[in-house]
Amino acid sequence: MKVRTTAYTHTEADHLRYGKSNAIGTTLDGDGVIRSAAADWARWPAGTRFLIMSTGQVYQVDDYGWALSGRNTIDIYCPSWAEMNNWGVRRVTIQILRWGDPWASYRILRPRSDFAHVRRMLAEIRSFY
Repeated sequence: MKVRTTAYTHTEADHLRYGKSNAIGTTLDGDGVIRSAAADWARWPAGTRFLIMSTGQVYQVDDYGWALSGRNTIDIYCPSWAEMNNWGVRRVTIQILRWGDPWASYRILRPRSDFAHVRRMLAEIRSFY
């Protein structure tokens, strides 16, 4: 499938309070065999693994963000500003290697329902599954 991708890093202003932690409580990975990505968990549940065909890199959805909610965009984690800026915005073909668990995503999101983007993801997960 073709998707729009953007890039983010842990030193951006809206991520500073989380540091290198992702939404599932582990560390963001930008250099390993399986790298971190953020997405709308109603579209790509936490744990979803995918391959970017043009780079051969494998990513796992372990984060989300308010700007991704309701969008067909995946945010690729980059460990530096330079790598983030180099990625920019790209339309890429991905291959899903493994789908994440929407109900595990729901359980992580439910206590965070004070935020509108989280409530939207929760409602969409409930309606689809």
